[in-house]
Amino acid sequence: MDIVFIEDLRIETRVGFHPWEKVAPQTLMLDIHMGSSSTASAAKSDDIRDTVDYAAAASLLRAELSERHFNLLEAIAEFVATRILETFAVQWVRLSIAKPGALPNARRVGVTIERPADE
Repeated sequence: MDIVFIEDLRIETRVGFHPWEKVAPQTLMLDIHMGSSSTASAAKSDDIRDTVDYAAAASLLRAELSERHFNLLEAIAEFVATRILETFAVQWVRLSIAKPGALPNARRVGVTIERPADE
């Protein structure tokens, strides 16, 4: 199993349960690792259609997250993992979402989840 990954993807969305967080978008940082058995095929064919198109994944997530509000990072993580598993031919996804500047004296806070495709 190979891994296709996107690290430090910055996406603007509304997240948080405080009133001001429901109005103003915030930047989240995503690290996405996708387990894929198709990369060997793509290595032979040299064709983007034979692997996970990480540009398409980033574009999809930017579009969908920009239109929504979530109270919790955990809810965003579950949403993102589900969308990736539904859209791309991957066997699993490991996802970390961080919210920079959420706590004083901490660079960022966040959550990491891992989900298999068959769940």
